[in-house]
Amino acid sequence: MALERLQSVAQHIAGTGPPPHPFDPLSNAEIEKAVSIIRGAHSKLFYNAVTLREPKKQEMLKWLENPSSTPRPTRVADVVALAPGGAVFDGLVDLESGKITKWEKLEGVQPLITMEDLQIVEHVCRKDPKVIEQCVLSGIPAEDMHKVYCDPWTIGYDHRFGSDIRLQQALMYYRPHIDDSQYSFPLDFCPIFDADKQEIIHIDIPEIRRPVSKAKPNNYHAASIEAEGGYRKDIKPINITQPEGVSFKVEGRVIDWQNWKVHVGFNYKEGIVLNNITYNDKGTVRPIFYRLSLAEMVVPYGNPEHPHQRKHAFDLGEYGGGYMTNSLSLGCDCKGAIHYMDAAFVNRAGESTTIKNAICIHEEDAGILFKHTDFRDDSVIVTRGRKLIVSHIFTAANYEYCVYWIFHQDGTVQLEIKLTGILNTYAMNPGEDTKGWGTEVYPGVNAHNHQHLFCLRIDPNIDGPNNTVFQVDASQGAGEVGSKENFYGNAFYAKRTKYSTVKEAVSDYDGVTSRTWDMCNPNKLNPHSHKPVSYKLVSREVPKLLPKEGSLVWKRAGFARHAVHVTKYDDDQILPAGRHVPQTSGEPSRGIPEWIANGDASIDNTDIVLWHTFGITHFPAPEDFPVMPAEPMTLLLRPRNFFARNPALDVPPSYCSTPSQIANKEKALDAADKMSKLVVTGGETCCKN
Repeated sequence: MALERLQSVAQHIAGTGPPPHPFDPLSNAEIEKAVSIIRGAHSKLFYNAVTLREPKKQEMLKWLENPSSTPRPTRVADVVALAPGGAVFDGLVDLESGKITKWEKLEGVQPLITMEDLQIVEHVCRKDPKVIEQCVLSGIPAEDMHKVYCDPWTIGYDHRFGSDIRLQQALMYYRPHIDDSQYSFPLDFCPIFDADKQEIIHIDIPEIRRPVSKAKPNNYHAASIEAEGGYRKDIKPINITQPEGVSFKVEGRVIDWQNWKVHVGFNYKEGIVLNNITYNDKGTVRPIFYRLSLAEMVVPYGNPEHPHQRKHAFDLGEYGGGYMTNSLSLGCDCKGAIHYMDAAFVNRAGESTTIKNAICIHEEDAGILFKHTDFRDDSVIVTRGRKLIVSHIFTAANYEYCVYWIFHQDGTVQLEIKLTGILNTYAMNPGEDTKGWGTEVYPGVNAHNHQHLFCLRIDPNIDGPNNTVFQVDASQGAGEVGSKENFYGNAFYAKRTKYSTVKEAVSDYDGVTSRTWDMCNPNKLNPHSHKPVSYKLVSREVPKLLPKEGSLVWKRAGFARHAVHVTKYDDDQILPAGRHVPQTSGEPSRGIPEWIANGDASIDNTDIVLWHTFGITHFPAPEDFPVMPAEPMTLLLRPRNFFARNPALDVPPSYCSTPSQIANKEKALDAADKMSKLVVTGGETCCKN
């Protein structure tokens, strides 16, 4: 792996090596080239994003089928820029011809807030006279403004300001000491920041004032833990070694592992994007998914008091999962023999930047893959599995999201997300009633109820692009107890409901029926079951969007109204809350609500996309504070009727003994035992020790 990395770096510096795969993210050099082309045609701009415009699917499928003789899709940069004064532009740059093929000024929209945008707000707040005044009223001396911090958020939407002015809201905190966690000392007022003017234009002040808490700091850093008794002393090291190296190969950004092949992409909004996922089934390379990504998420908070209704962050659409990605560290974020991939982005000035080790790729033991023991003779086979994990971690202000794409040897793809980091907190007075909207997790600290709702975009390619989705419910058989068709009353079956149109596919999870969804190729049947080859979405952590119909969140996060939507494939339909999310009013609702407007559109045996919203509802508790233990959630994409039999039978067993081996061994032991007990002496037998 180290040699491959050195070769890659050398090729980058020398400008040599093969051309990029059409799915590869833009390189630093390509980003700089796109910016240079735009600068040649337009005056001063601030760059919000420069990323790959993925090739059109039909063009890409032709190239994937025969890359040696099919023209390689053109590399195109997708650009979002702002001009002084706040004008927003969308552009496309053909990197081969060096031409701008699209340059459009947008009205009434705001692109996402970058990390550079966020970092400015805190400095402005500390110097603003009105913010200083509110800090003094909260009990913070004016000379301690260097101890005041803020988490800048998009404003969500506020009818008082609209969408034309680029705004952020500042959630305010205090740190008595630089090493203290500011989330133990939330403040009760909320400044509004104009990003173009770089000044505070308004402060939201509650009717009931809540001075800064006087409680002692509640910290999680090492010095604090040592002062409170120290760390556990009974933890022994666990070492993970692969002395013969890893079992996967990486060529460019294509991973080859245990019959799987997958291209690993990355962009500033979705983070990891997996493309062209195939499985080698005994020599036949079978397509399964064209594209998988975590395409959007929303975190609605449950306190109805103004201005908390604005707290419903779209962490991908408003900030970017790629932009917020951590640089990962061996032994901490990832353990074992690791292959890393970097991520290239643009900064506000148009320069390319790099997040080192943005993606971690490694193998882990996966426990028992399959096992059976015959109770008659104790013959047994046990095979331990392993899994390949492609992961990244991003920090959205207070929260960390750990995203793991996991490939299993039996053909299963798993998405696991772990939530950790720190609760978003708000000030409260001693003895104040939280009214059920939150929990006092520490004196003076109110952690509001909230949800984390993620939207998974699945572009199935189950043995080809023409697919159909079925809803599958575990259902009781017809007929009452004593009836002819169900005399004993024990019949049940998998009830399959075909989604033929867009409106039929709008569906919710039902735990009573263990509802799942099959993505099928109806044109190909399994040779044994005679059912269509399929992949099943198994997802059980699917809470309802709790804000009510017609609420601000409901209007803005249309993708989260239902667990599943299915749409006909469209190259431009990637982001389920729309391309530009900040400060949208939800009137009209962008993204999926627009795409499903024609409910009669056919989604039967055609190129489709399944959108799945899942997540958790979080009622905070003191155990979640001052830093939250990781809370995992997971879902599976499992083969059903796709293979002729268990595709992992060729994984070498950890131990195997057959009935015949057991029988032969027992015969041999019996014979040896008899021989060992017989010592012939003068025609008599006697016992031998």
